Amino acid sequence: MAIFKGAGVALATPMHADGSINFDAMEKLIEFQIKNHTDALIVVGTSGEASTLDDDEHLEAIRFCVEITKGRIPVIAGTGSNNTAHAIMMSQEAQKRGADGLLLVTPYYNKATQDGLIASYTAIAESVNIPCIMYNVPSRTGTNIQPETAAYIGRHVKNIVALKDACGNISQTAKTLELCDGVLDLYSGNDDQIVPIMSLGGLGVISVLSNVAPQYTHDLCQNCLDGKFPEAAKMQLKALPLIRQLFCEVNPIPVKAALNMMGFEAGKPRLPLTEMTAEHQASLKAAMQDFGLL
Repeated sequence: MAIFKGAGVALATPMHADGSINFDAMEKLIEFQIKNHTDALIVVGTSGEASTLDDDEHLEAIRFCVEITKGRIPVIAGTGSNNTAHAIMMSQEAQKRGADGLLLVTPYYNKATQDGLIASYTAIAESVNIPCIMYNVPSRTGTNIQPETAAYIGRHVKNIVALKDACGNISQTAKTLELCDGVLDLYSGNDDQIVPIMSLGGLGVISVLSNVAPQYTHDLCQNCLDGKFPEAAKMQLKALPLIRQLFCEVNPIPVKAALNMMGFEAGKPRLPLTEMTAEHQASLKAAMQDFGLL
């Protein structure tokens, strides 16, 4: 059974001026998401700046999201690492804090082989008893889960139930869905490919766009789930100018700027990420105004 269907938000982590997590702002953002029908919260992933949170902060953010959400929608915690032992520890701790599922990015920098990916994912998943989503984002990690590997894992590791696919190659995505043949659910990891991926059988998106436009992204996915692909395609195309601006600098730099414009006090990203340039701030603001967010 799918962890969720529709639009899961890749939640940004709001921060104070001193760089500490702003839990008051995080609560407001969570309530905004739930009010506007986001289907799942994906916390402390790439958009949540997991790579620059220490373990205590990371786990406290998970605990806090679970507490505030109160079971209204699933909370999926990012616990992947390039150190399998560390990913196991974080996954076990996230489970203790009530996470409904885990998002496990491919090991970055190590450049693991496909056999290494199988061994690592198996070890992590077998250390917990909640469902896990693999996250394939070669542009950030330097590692690509091949379709054959995804299908093998889906058939042999019982609690790896899904793949977040941000490979950017629709032909690879199609082959993955073909080979998996229902043993793995698949979510788009790219906001500009929601409709193409859902038209092939994907169940939704893990979305940056949802941070600022949760109802819209939910409705777009719901149209796909209802088979209303012409309507969904119009919504996808309408959102493209805003999506482009949300990725004109590396995520989550633009989305934190966008949330600040909307009054959510997201703060600055932590170094080595920096604040958005003034030129890009202006183009992002214009796109948000055109989309009706400001």
